[in-house]
Amino acid sequence: MSRFTNYQLKRLEAIFEELEYKIRYGRGQFNSGYCLLRDQKTIVINQFFDTSGKVEVLLEIMDQVPGENDPPLSPASLRYLKQLYEKNAELNE
Repeated sequence: MSRFTNYQLKRLEAIFEELEYKIRYGRGQFNSGYCLLRDQKTIVINQFFDTSGKVEVLLEIMDQVPGENDPPLSPASLRYLKQLYEKNAELNE
């Protein structure tokens, strides 16, 4: 089964943008490979992750994100997220 692609990463980044979150890739001493600054709506991800690693981390963060102050996601974004979650579950079986 194929892993995640750069296209899927870009679509997921666009979904976070829809929620008004900024994603940055950089160095850091992140125990989990990322840092989530909720008040600033900023996510910092380890720049050394490969594409699939970045997608997996963003999916993990998505479980912690949309709050009541975030704009709702479009139906198309929700459908795409569901597809990514399903693919991630298949890859991790």
